Amino acid sequence: MKTFYKSLPAIAACLLYAGAALSQAAPALKADGVLVNNAGMTLYTFDQDVQNSGKSACNGPCAAIWPSVPSAAGSQVSLPYSVVTRDDGAKQLAYNGKPLYRYAADTKPGERAGDNFKNVWHVVKD
Repeated sequence: MKTFYKSLPAIAACLLYAGAALSQAAPALKADGVLVNNAGMTLYTFDQDVQNSGKSACNGPCAAIWPSVPSAAGSQVSLPYSVVTRDDGAKQLAYNGKPLYRYAADTKPGERAGDNFKNVWHVVKD
């Protein structure tokens, strides 16, 4: 029993380290040369967003068609990812300074129906 109690600090340290590593996991994944979310849905950028402005230009009705990619509360991201604050106060994930979105008409992982939509929406190629 004494051995168990002596190992508690080591176990606690391992758990803290694992938790920190998980909170810094890549917020987006790469599949077939493009960024996708953890469900495999394609991610997009919007030409009207100003790079590194910290804002999203897609609000209201636009956001219903192009939902933002949320940044989990308290999560830490590192370059090339960052977080922008939307007009409604929500936190949105950005890649290379550009806010990330999904396209509501993409219903299956890997679909890219929004690519070049109105020549202002683009898949994020890596």
